[in-house]
Amino acid sequence: MTASIYDFSVKDIQGQTVSLADFKDQVILIVNTASECGFTPQYRELEALYQKHQTQDFVVLGFPCNQFGAQEKGDNQTISTFCQLNFGVTFPLFEKIEVNGANTAPLYVYLKHSAKGLLGSERIKWNFTKFLVNKKGLVTQRFAPTTNPMAIEAEILKLL
Repeated sequence: MTASIYDFSVKDIQGQTVSLADFKDQVILIVNTASECGFTPQYRELEALYQKHQTQDFVVLGFPCNQFGAQEKGDNQTISTFCQLNFGVTFPLFEKIEVNGANTAPLYVYLKHSAKGLLGSERIKWNFTKFLVNKKGLVTQRFAPTTNPMAIEAEILKLL
């Protein structure tokens, strides 16, 4: 049984393997993202939170996903460039993944099981679902795509 997110390794947007243990002792907000979604402007708020609290051991981790309305069609380089040019994203981005179905990334199997959604569902409903992780690598809360990242700031501060 997986004990925390620190047990996972993922590939960053450049294809390099990253152990999530590299983020040990930080509060983490994990988000499945997309470049052509109505919620895409949330990149701006995610970056603002990251800039405001990164010196307090807070990080946002973005995981592009094309499973909802084919709203993330680009390759990793296209996604990275889009995020930097349009939203000034500097928080870590990772390779495009699947968050539902037979090819769900192992990290997302763990996240969904740790913090179920509405009515106990484990399925991710749409882009920009957010998982808040404490400094011990444990998921504390799940937030809907409609939740503005700035509305999560109070919960982040409690964990910092």
